[in-house]
Amino acid sequence: MVALDNAGHSPGRPVTGAVAGARQPDTLDLVVDATDLRVSLSRNGRRFEVLRGVDLRIRRGEILGLVGESGSGKSVLSLAMLGLLPATSAPELTGRLRVTGADMLTGDAEARRVNRRDHLGAVFQDPMTSLNPTMRVGRQVIEAAGGVEEAVRLLDLVGVPDARKRMSSFPHELSGGLRQRVMIAMAVAGDPDLVIADEPTTALDVTVQAQVLGLLRGLRDELGCSVLMITHDLGVAAQVADRVAVMYAGRLAELGPTESVLTEPAHPYTAGLLRSRLSLTTDRTAALVTVPGTPPLPTAVPAGCAYASRCPSVMDSCRTELPELEPFDTGAEAGVVDATAEPAHLRACFADLATVHLLASEPHPPTGAEPHLPTGGTEPVPAAQTLHVLREGEGVCASGTAAGSAAAGSLAAGSPAAGSPAVGVRRVEKVFRVKVGRSFGARGRLAALRRVSLEIAEGESVALVGESGSGKSTLLRVIAGLERADGGEVSLGPGSRPQMVFQDAGASLTPWLTVGALLDERLRQEKLTRTQRRERVLASLATVGLPEEVAEVRAGELSGGQRQRVALARATVVPPELLLCDEPTSALDVSLAASVLNLIRDLRASLGMAVLFVTHDLSVARIVADRIAVMYLGKIVEVGAAEELIAAPRHPYTQALVGAVPGFGVAPVAARGEPASPLSPPSGCEFHPRCPIAIEACAQPELEVPLELPPPRHPADPGGELHRVACIRAGRAF
Repeated sequence: MVALDNAGHSPGRPVTGAVAGARQPDTLDLVVDATDLRVSLSRNGRRFEVLRGVDLRIRRGEILGLVGESGSGKSVLSLAMLGLLPATSAPELTGRLRVTGADMLTGDAEARRVNRRDHLGAVFQDPMTSLNPTMRVGRQVIEAAGGVEEAVRLLDLVGVPDARKRMSSFPHELSGGLRQRVMIAMAVAGDPDLVIADEPTTALDVTVQAQVLGLLRGLRDELGCSVLMITHDLGVAAQVADRVAVMYAGRLAELGPTESVLTEPAHPYTAGLLRSRLSLTTDRTAALVTVPGTPPLPTAVPAGCAYASRCPSVMDSCRTELPELEPFDTGAEAGVVDATAEPAHLRACFADLATVHLLASEPHPPTGAEPHLPTGGTEPVPAAQTLHVLREGEGVCASGTAAGSAAAGSLAAGSPAAGSPAVGVRRVEKVFRVKVGRSFGARGRLAALRRVSLEIAEGESVALVGESGSGKSTLLRVIAGLERADGGEVSLGPGSRPQMVFQDAGASLTPWLTVGALLDERLRQEKLTRTQRRERVLASLATVGLPEEVAEVRAGELSGGQRQRVALARATVVPPELLLCDEPTSALDVSLAASVLNLIRDLRASLGMAVLFVTHDLSVARIVADRIAVMYLGKIVEVGAAEELIAAPRHPYTQALVGAVPGFGVAPVAARGEPASPLSPPSGCEFHPRCPIAIEACAQPELEVPLELPPPRHPADPGGELHRVACIRAGRAF
């Protein structure tokens, strides 16, 4: 049901924020015009408001970055713009929402469909859920483009190599980056006025992410379309957006020019997000900063400012009065983007502006900030206070001692640990037989691991980084015993029982068991009474910062961050010698990711366990690891102390990964080309087709490049003791 007055505004609410006192831009110049937009959905017979009065305009040719934590309403806003809110949730919309001139609230379903077909394009987070797996990509692009030649032109436009040849491929035969490019080609078919990209780079490698971001910006410049870029990474928004809108609990908390929002945030929530974001210069020696508390559920949004319970600058008025989105800078017209004036910087906050700027510059939360409480009001018990409970009974590994903790702490500088290794991998090979071509029964050899050697000391943390398909997860699964190696040897330390934490904690936790039952299952092999098992379960939950009540709920009732904590509790309730982590933070918001990384570091120090951490985020690898191993096409091409490897990478591929990391004020440099197929890797050095310093010798079939100490950059720099590089030109300038 939509209630609008004659002026196009919903009655009963004054026009404020981006509307009040401002000259309105020509409506023909706007692709999105939302005023007091409210969306409520129904679930399990209960109705709740997801968008609670959004005022937003996007001008033609503008890229707007929409950021915020999960559950803030970003995707619901984008689905409302597309007219694709799920009918099963019985959506009710009020206010005003015009997209490319069409009324997406009062217009009939056919009018919305025509507008979506003719003027809108969408790119979603996972292209595999959007592309038809049974259809060749060419046919899918042709359906959007209207013809073969136009489909080929679009695939060329978005940088798909050998576009005409790729038309005959199925989605699963393309890399993640190429699948996302196909989705973008379909989105821009017909020259849309607005492209909505909902987390299009979250699951991508850093090099592919840089390519996609550059592609979106280039398409905007070439086609003149507007882009709504939804992301939880402010670094991603900084690379492409002209303006940034920060969303919290269904409302806009801040809106303004990208540089202004990121350098002088005007809302405490924006400041918290900025301080929580990891970079290649984040302090490795201190606990990572997180935004305290958790966002409110849509069913229980408090009166006043929804951020009040988490805000270090909260005042009494914040708990009772709702701040409106209003401009605070003078001399600019609110919400207007044009060539002659900078758009206004707006915020919905009562706090003093100088105080907010101070929050953004402080490395740690100010005194008096509320503690991070995952659920309820129970403060987590420090790990040190519960560790003695975990160590009772049989089966606790020998490294879980004070000596083990000290050894873990001593590795901060990347020095090797004494004693036997937690795991040794020696010339391990793994080959998969996969279907190739269209002939029935045709099989090819996919060499996922090719003579990989790696040793992890007791208490040491090693990060594996590299693009998708490099073999990181396969190596993890071989070490865990989930895959059998086809050659080489994997040796575990005495008494070692590796445990694994997966990227999608929700999928790895049994949905019909309570959290307590999940943890109790791990303890059934221990010689413990029921009471002792219960004590261990509660102690493990406390160690990961969860209250006792969580033991009685199922995983589906918890947030993403809480589910990841449960997965860590299950993996460590019987302390392992080795913890294997497969991208456990890649899908989390920045603050939740920082919280999980803090937890892994605390568990490692207190339990004395070794950690092998797979990630495609070099900022995460630098924080969590003593050493970093870089993989490419089934081989380790560089390994060294984390700080040294990031600061002075020696392999051209590592340099490409470091250069592609998004940051503020620094444009990422996309790596050249696409990774070769592991079904037919290049001869010689596998990276030579993409390498900027490759020579003819790099392609020789007989070339074997072992990991070895690189030559010094200058006489006074002998190189790190642990640094090894597989490159015949590692000492050359790039």
